Amino acid sequence: MARNNISYSSTLLIVLMIVGSFVTTYNLITMVIHNKMLNYGGLLDEPDNIMMHDNLERPKALFHVAMTTSDTPYSKWQSRIMYYYYKRMRNVAGCEMGKFTRILHADQPDNLMDEIPTFVVDELPYCLDKGYVVLNRPWAFVQWLKMATIEEEYIFMAEPDHLFVNPLPNLAQGIVPVAFPFNYIEPEENEKIIRKYFPNEYGPVTNIDPIGNSPVIIRKDVLEKITPTWMNVSLRMKYDPETDKSFGWVLEMYGYAVASALHCVKHILREDFIFQPPFAPKIGKAFIIHYTYGCDYNMKGELTVGKIGEWRFDKRSHLDGPIPRNIPMPPPGVPETVVTLVKMLNEATANLPNWDTE
Repeated sequence: MARNNISYSSTLLIVLMIVGSFVTTYNLITMVIHNKMLNYGGLLDEPDNIMMHDNLERPKALFHVAMTTSDTPYSKWQSRIMYYYYKRMRNVAGCEMGKFTRILHADQPDNLMDEIPTFVVDELPYCLDKGYVVLNRPWAFVQWLKMATIEEEYIFMAEPDHLFVNPLPNLAQGIVPVAFPFNYIEPEENEKIIRKYFPNEYGPVTNIDPIGNSPVIIRKDVLEKITPTWMNVSLRMKYDPETDKSFGWVLEMYGYAVASALHCVKHILREDFIFQPPFAPKIGKAFIIHYTYGCDYNMKGELTVGKIGEWRFDKRSHLDGPIPRNIPMPPPGVPETVVTLVKMLNEATANLPNWDTE
């Protein structure tokens, strides 16, 4: 556990300087990036052709699991469950998870410091994030990468609503990071807006991967190059009304995708990285449950999209406190992914101490 030494006033000054000089900063960054492109020789031209061979013998390459979070009750109960399954899975054969850090953007420690390894960083002042708390994610990584001691060569950027269901190896391929493709990140469909941040000289918008920053496994030195640009681009997007309206809650995901492309970083896209109930019916060999969507079913086991079901689980129904223990199992006919999610949540809440009081 650690606590940073940056004072609130100096943090505010840093961020104000960033916001106050968007254009100058961005021009400077793009000049630097251009030079880095030449130095890298183009990090990756065809990452999809460099496929990960899961059975390939290679030295073990541990990655540090880094999860950004706030100190809200909603974030806390998810973080506790996520860490429970990290500990369960870490020592299973085939898993390459190293140490774990909850990067807490809350300015001060909270009551989970002794339960979960935590590094406290400053959060953005409300006036700068404009109520969009997700902007704290790149800012948190900027601070953590600068101040923390990270032993592993690779970093896995995770989220509180991730549950490990299969041993997770290091899916990155050397300098080539790995990510999950999200079907709602569409650079080509938003080219007019994207070009505000990804000038023509950087090539077609297809150079931008359809990803966010999580889940991503990436080499630490590559992430250190991307992160300041990710923060800068995300802030610029938020302060542009057209971009803000178009991208909404996934704006910061576009920020990471564009920042990566500005650094010529392409990702291996693994659809088996995560699965998202209720829209994924089978687990197969996937590694992580991402329970971001509500699961609504009638008692016949039929999905009722857009309608609250007779049986439902939605994490957003529990913004003010933890989910209850012993969530009722879904009706027969519901996909195994939803059944597994409920079983895992119930197991964790049955075994974590003081659950109903957190």
